[in-house]
Amino acid sequence: MSGTVLACGLATVDVVQVVEAVPGPDEKVVALAADVTAGGPACNAALTAAALGVPTRFVGAVGSGPLSAVVLRELASGGVAVTDLAPPAFEPPLSTVLVTQATGERAVVSRNAVGVGDLGAPSDSALDALLDGVAAVLVDGHHLPVAVAVARAARRRGVPVLLDGGSWKPGLEELLAETDLAVLSSAFTVPGDPGSAGALQAVLTAGPSWAAVSDGAGPVRWRWAGGLHGEVPVPVVDVVDTLGAGDVLHGALLAELGRGGAGDLPAALARAVEVASRSVAHPGALGWARQR
Repeated sequence: MSGTVLACGLATVDVVQVVEAVPGPDEKVVALAADVTAGGPACNAALTAAALGVPTRFVGAVGSGPLSAVVLRELASGGVAVTDLAPPAFEPPLSTVLVTQATGERAVVSRNAVGVGDLGAPSDSALDALLDGVAAVLVDGHHLPVAVAVARAARRRGVPVLLDGGSWKPGLEELLAETDLAVLSSAFTVPGDPGSAGALQAVLTAGPSWAAVSDGAGPVRWRWAGGLHGEVPVPVVDVVDTLGAGDVLHGALLAELGRGGAGDLPAALARAVEVASRSVAHPGALGWARQR
C-alpha cells in the first residue's frame, strides 16, 4: 500500500527542440523535432511519482492562462491533484530546451521562479488539508516561503521531507533546517564551498540526516550524518534525452518514501536510480512513463 505524496515547488512550460548541435552566436539551425510540455523540478517529480502508481499532489503556482493550461492538462492526465497558489494573471515561466540528438545532452534557459514574488505561505488550515494523508513531501527550493511552511508542517506531523537540491538558492539554509533527506545534483554547491564533495557534508550539517549527490552516468554517492556512506551504480543505457533525469530521480525516490522506503534509504535510492536511468532512454522527462 502507498500513502499519498506531495511535491511542492516549480512548474514551467518547456519548449523542447531536438537539434544536431546547439547553435553558436548568430547561427540558425533547423530542429529535428519539437514539443511543448509541462516541466519544472516539482512538477516532473509529481508526474513521476504518479506514473509509478503513488497517489500524488502538487502545490505551487500554475495560474489560468494559455501556458497554465499546458501544465494543468498534463498534471490532470497524470492523475496529480493540484493546489494552485498563483496570484491573479499569473502564468508559469517558459523554458527553452535544446537537446543534442547524438548525445541526449540538454541546454536549458529558464526564468524559473524569478520575478514571481512571494506567493505567501498557506494558512494552518490549508496546510492541514494539504498534508492530510500524506506520507512523504518533496520540496525543490523554489517559492521558498511556501516550501518552508510545507516542510515545517510536514515534519511536525512526522512526515519525511525530501529536498531536490538542483542548485543553491538564497535562503535555502532555512529550508534545509526543515529537511530530512536531500538529493543534490553534481552542480550543487554551498556558498563558500569548492564543490559537490564538500556540499554533501555541508548540507548534512545544515539539517538533513541523510543526503546523496548524483553525477550523471557516474555512481550516486550517499551519506548519513553519522558518517556511514556508500554509493549506488548507475545502469548503462543508450541515452536519448537527459532532460528531467534528475527530476525523475527525485520523483521516484519520493514514490519510494510514500511506500515506506525510508526504512532502507540506500535500497530506495537504488530503485529510484533504475527509474531515472530508464528515463534517459526515451525522449522527454516523462517519455518512459508513456512506454510502460
